Amino acid sequence: MTDAAFARPLPRLLAALLALAPVVLAAILGAAATTPNLAGWYANLVKPALNPPNWVFGPVWTALYLLIAYAFYRILRSKPSTARRRAISIFLFQMALNCSWSFAFFAAHNPMLGVMVIVAMEAAIVATIVLFHRIDKTAARLLWPYAAWVAFAAYLNAAVWRLN
Repeated sequence: MTDAAFARPLPRLLAALLALAPVVLAAILGAAATTPNLAGWYANLVKPALNPPNWVFGPVWTALYLLIAYAFYRILRSKPSTARRRAISIFLFQMALNCSWSFAFFAAHNPMLGVMVIVAMEAAIVATIVLFHRIDKTAARLLWPYAAWVAFAAYLNAAVWRLN
């Protein structure tokens, strides 16, 4: 391939598949770590007053994952650059943290470890927003609800740690 071929944005279908892959993987792995622990371990924890019912989390995460994937798609469709490479790297890092949180909190039954992961995840999400903003302001804005939800989840995680 010529250098000119690398200067073009990814084709739409390829960008869509590449945008969905890490998000779907994080969702599937996260659910695999979470679901078996809801009825037993998690149900027996003392939770803060603002803790939503379990049924809220599925629809919220589904909507957030759609926004996250679309934001990533927009970045993948942007012109290749050093800024885009950095944005993709930190995006993938925060998605790995997203998945890791479910394993830390639910699978390991360790709210303290969950706090450590979710604080790092929130920082990585904010960094992703900053880097996306330099490339595509809409992509950055699409991640704001994600950052807000994870901040709320961090509060819930810290409260569970403190209460138990």
